[in-house]
Amino acid sequence: MIFDFIAPLTIGLVGSFHCIGMCGPIAVALPLKSHSAGAKIAGGLLYNIGRTLTYAVLGLLFGLLGAGIHLAGFQQWTSILLGVSMILTVLFPYFFKQRISLGALFTGYAGRLISRLRKLFSNHSYQSLFTIGLLNGLLPCGLVYVAVAGAINTNHVLSGALFMILFGLGTIPMMLMISLTGNMISSSLRTGMRRVVPYFVVLLGILFILRGLSLGIPYISPKAEKLAPVERTMEESCCH
Repeated sequence: MIFDFIAPLTIGLVGSFHCIGMCGPIAVALPLKSHSAGAKIAGGLLYNIGRTLTYAVLGLLFGLLGAGIHLAGFQQWTSILLGVSMILTVLFPYFFKQRISLGALFTGYAGRLISRLRKLFSNHSYQSLFTIGLLNGLLPCGLVYVAVAGAINTNHVLSGALFMILFGLGTIPMMLMISLTGNMISSSLRTGMRRVVPYFVVLLGILFILRGLSLGIPYISPKAEKLAPVERTMEESCCH
């Protein structure tokens, strides 16, 4: 449980430096109201709340998937596979960068979504900012995929939603700062922090693998719950 609460916030906070490069241009170009600082902050918050709400819906859906996997008894293998997948997403670009581009798989989808976003940038209303946030949450993003993997691994619908909400909240400080101050963060700092993100994703992948192995290490690799006793209890209650 501690892992399920700390991990998404940490993913959001550390990964938000990756967001500077991916979603930063959108955050800088937001049509914020400029007549007062309060109006700008309110607009920036609405945009980020929209993103977080979309993440929450994704968490519900993938948390439901995780719950089904848990009931089927495959949660340990799923955790290991998710961990391996995280590590591969970091290694893949280094080995196949010149041959295959993962981003190309989503080019058409992302293009259509961005075209809808552009139409909203001419409107300075709060509703427009909130809608931009909702749609922004659907853009292809490796960091969101990492968070979704965590939502699946919670094995519960509401826990999956909470995982993604905490992830979204973790990204808000950096994204809100970019919206309010513009692209004032130095390129060297952005480059340095983006270099840290892949190592962080690999570390998370290792933690997911350890969790799936159920080695009995508190917080890191606790013993997995067994479904057999639950099944026997249900059979006994039916007999009585």
